[in-house]
Amino acid sequence: MKIAVLPGDGIGTEIVAEAVKVLEVLDLQFEMESALVGGAAFDAHGHPLPDATLQLAKDADAILFGAVGDWKYDTLDRPLRPEQAILGLRKNLGLFANFRPAICYEQLVGSSSLKPELIAGLDILIIRELTGDIYFGQPRGRRMATDGHFPGAEEAFDTMRYSRPEIERIAHVAFQAARKRSKKVTSVDKANVLETFQFWKDVVTEVHAQYPDVELQHMYVDNAAMQLVKAPKAFDVIVTGNMFGDILSDEASMLTGSIGMLPSASLNSKNQGLYEPSHGSAPDIAGKGVANPLATILSAAMMLRFSLNQEEAAQRIEAAVQKVLAQGLRTPDIYSAGTTKVGTSEMGDAVVRALG
Repeated sequence: MKIAVLPGDGIGTEIVAEAVKVLEVLDLQFEMESALVGGAAFDAHGHPLPDATLQLAKDADAILFGAVGDWKYDTLDRPLRPEQAILGLRKNLGLFANFRPAICYEQLVGSSSLKPELIAGLDILIIRELTGDIYFGQPRGRRMATDGHFPGAEEAFDTMRYSRPEIERIAHVAFQAARKRSKKVTSVDKANVLETFQFWKDVVTEVHAQYPDVELQHMYVDNAAMQLVKAPKAFDVIVTGNMFGDILSDEASMLTGSIGMLPSASLNSKNQGLYEPSHGSAPDIAGKGVANPLATILSAAMMLRFSLNQEEAAQRIEAAVQKVLAQGLRTPDIYSAGTTKVGTSEMGDAVVRALG
């Protein structure tokens, strides 16, 4: 089993180190190889996704990814910015299905900004289409407007687009995932305004006919955003497009108390996957040893489950994380009165001990 380890920038190096530490104590044979990506790769090689890094990712069974980005790179041309590395990996590896579970652990109910009765027992799975939509649609750019409200003025434009196969395959993923859960899918769109998402709604409805045992609900994205904070436990599986999924999954993360608790998996049709925490590189706290590594450690558990077929090892890691939380250990983002504040490496060490 070959794992490409791409720590990236900011706290990426710190949190990935803890996930690697956890993987190394498992009784499994891994080949792990590290490479630069993001801003670190730009500094060393002049590009956020060097050819060697991309080739390593292609050759691996799975990719353990940290985070990329730093404010100091914001003046670079867009193709050279660190964030282009993750977009490039998604495109080149065909990583079209993003899984972001939002689970509120019993021990962290008090860390959420919502009332305990609203989020106790929360278990949502957001499935985000990852390679289409406005992030990748062409044409895009800047030009002088020839029509609209201000002809002759400079304008910028992006294109939102989805093809039938793109929608069909992510819909199948969502319905199949729901069959293993509570058999309910909420498809989030903006069909009342956008032609792209009327098409999305139509295609998802057609695919649903193949899954009569699964309930399908359609919901506009603005209502979905509201319902996530009003009655989040009403959701089971949410499936949506790239941009809406980006926004809603971050909103859902805060229901759990901290985005530092949310893992994610991005898979292609061969179950080769990229596994990363849902949060960013947080350059403001990089090097301080206070970042929460649990999202990355839980991402490693997802990697074991989906790409490496090691379900038992995945469950061991998840149980170890719950054990550590039950012991009252907390990084600053989830700290509350009566618990013990620990740093990044201390939390990683605690999970290692809990694995026995």
